[in-house]
Amino acid sequence: MTYGIALQALIPARKEPSDKAEMVTQLLFGECYEVLEEKPKWLFIKNEADGYTCWIDRKQHTPLSDLQKADLDGKEKKRCGDAIGRLTDKSGQRLAVPCSAVFPGYGEGFVKLCGKSYKYDGRIARHDSDSIMRHAHRLLHTPYLWGGKSAFGIDCSGFVQVVFACAGIQMPRDAWQQAEKGEAVDFIALAEKGDLLYFDNDEGHINHVGIATGDGKVIHASGCVRIDQIDHEGIFNEDLKKYTHKMRLIKRMR
Repeated sequence: MTYGIALQALIPARKEPSDKAEMVTQLLFGECYEVLEEKPKWLFIKNEADGYTCWIDRKQHTPLSDLQKADLDGKEKKRCGDAIGRLTDKSGQRLAVPCSAVFPGYGEGFVKLCGKSYKYDGRIARHDSDSIMRHAHRLLHTPYLWGGKSAFGIDCSGFVQVVFACAGIQMPRDAWQQAEKGEAVDFIALAEKGDLLYFDNDEGHINHVGIATGDGKVIHASGCVRIDQIDHEGIFNEDLKKYTHKMRLIKRMR
């Protein structure tokens, strides 16, 4: 098997092997992946964290030897807890990394990967009872971007995946996959802070997800990461004075 690691802040991952193809997700700094197929300019990969398959540009690929991969597998993985974190290498060059970037073997303020050492002065994600809402609020006003997973642009399921990863819960990539996890909550009145709210389209397919705030509202990515009113019908957008998403189900992950 051939493995790689993302050593850039974000790597766009596409549906087809073309720069013009739809971006379906992004790899975050420190995420490992398996190479399933190779083309001259493109690699078909599987993200190790969530099993998502996609194409990345070969120029953005950093290969891992078997020894490096085994070493990374044996290390505890911390995550960036800031909306945008900053790493500094030995030469003083700085790299901005997104919330939930992976720091294998983090210790004493340093991240060591593939022979490189980076100093990190920011927050490490903590897995306490308030972590989900804390990380969700750090991404407020982030612009919506299909396939995005960072404070520079994020989609609804990417938002949930990043926030829950910071809280120590690995979620699948797409909303319909996420909806298969957790325990059902029967009524919106019973929804608690951190519960996941799912919405469907006219065909009955789940196409949106948000996080309950526990006070009759939802934080979600729609145009940007925002907070809206929620009831048994769905999401009511006060700016538009109308319902924008139809409620389908509620799931509790913890």
